[in-house]
Amino acid sequence: MAEGTTKATRLLGLLMLGVITLQLSGCDMVLFNPKGQVGLEQRNLIILATLLMLVVVVPVMIMALVFSVHYRASNEKARYTPEWSHSRAIEAVVWGVPLLIIIVLGVVTWRSTHALDPYRPLDADKAPVKVQVIATDWKWLFVYPELGIASVNELAMPVDTPVDFRVTSDGAITSFFIPALGGQIYAMAGMQTQLHLIANEPGSYTGIAANYNGPGFSDMHFKALALDQAGFDAWVAKVRGSQRQLDQRRYAQLAKPSVDHPVEHYAAVDAGLFQSLIDKYQGINRSREVERRLSAPQDESPQGSKE
Repeated sequence: MAEGTTKATRLLGLLMLGVITLQLSGCDMVLFNPKGQVGLEQRNLIILATLLMLVVVVPVMIMALVFSVHYRASNEKARYTPEWSHSRAIEAVVWGVPLLIIIVLGVVTWRSTHALDPYRPLDADKAPVKVQVIATDWKWLFVYPELGIASVNELAMPVDTPVDFRVTSDGAITSFFIPALGGQIYAMAGMQTQLHLIANEPGSYTGIAANYNGPGFSDMHFKALALDQAGFDAWVAKVRGSQRQLDQRRYAQLAKPSVDHPVEHYAAVDAGLFQSLIDKYQGINRSREVERRLSAPQDESPQGSKE
C-alpha cells in the first residue's frame, strides 16, 4: 500500500512538473530580451545582482546536502569532534564573503541608481521626442506637444531617438511601463513624473499599467511602435489626416471610464491640456489643505503667551 502511494505521488509530481514546463514554454521573457538601452542596462544589473547572491546561496545549498549525507548517523567514518568550538578560517569565510558581496552590490547599486535615474536624459546624438502621457480610467492618452497631435492607446517613436516622457494621471494612481524598453514610472493625479527611454530595434512592443487601479486594469494596455524615421513620419501624417480635434470638451468625453478603448488619433490638441490636468488637482489639493487648517482646533492663546 505504501509503495503504491509513493509511486502515485511521484507520478503526480512528474505530471505537475510537465504541466508547469509546458506553461513556461509559452512565456516571453521580455525583461531578459530588451530592445532598448535602458532595458539592456537594467537586465544586466538584474543578472549581476543575482549571480553575486548565488555566490552565497549555491555553496550553502550544496553544503547542506553534503553535510546531511556525510555526517549521517550511519556513517561511522565521519570525524566526530564534540569539543570543537571555533575556526578562524570558517569565520573569515562566513563573514568575509557576504561583506565583499555587499560592498560590490553597494557600489554597483550606487552607480546604476544614478545612471538609470528615470529623470536623467539619455546621451544621444539626436534631440529627444517629447511625449506627454495622461493615464485615465482605463486608457492611455499620448500628446506630442511639439507636433501638435495626440493618440489613444498607441505610442509611436523613431528608432535610436530618445523619448522624453512627462507622465501624469487624471484618475487613480497607476504605473507607466514598457517592459521591452525598460523603466517604470508612476502616474499620479496632480503630479508630473519623468521617464527617458530609447528603442534601439524596430518593432511593436506592449505597454501596460503596472499598478492595479480598478476594474479596467487588465485591459489598460497600449502598443508602442518603434519605427524608422520614414515610418514615424508616415505615422505622424496618418494621425494628422484623422481631422479630429482634442479640445477640453472632447477630452472630458474621452476621460470618462471605458474598458478596452480602441485606438484613436487626433490631428490637433489643446496645447495646455497636460498642464491643465495638473493644475486641476493642484487646486483641489490646496483647497483641501486650507479646509484642513481651518477645521483644525485652534489654541485659545498664542504659543508662548502668558496668562
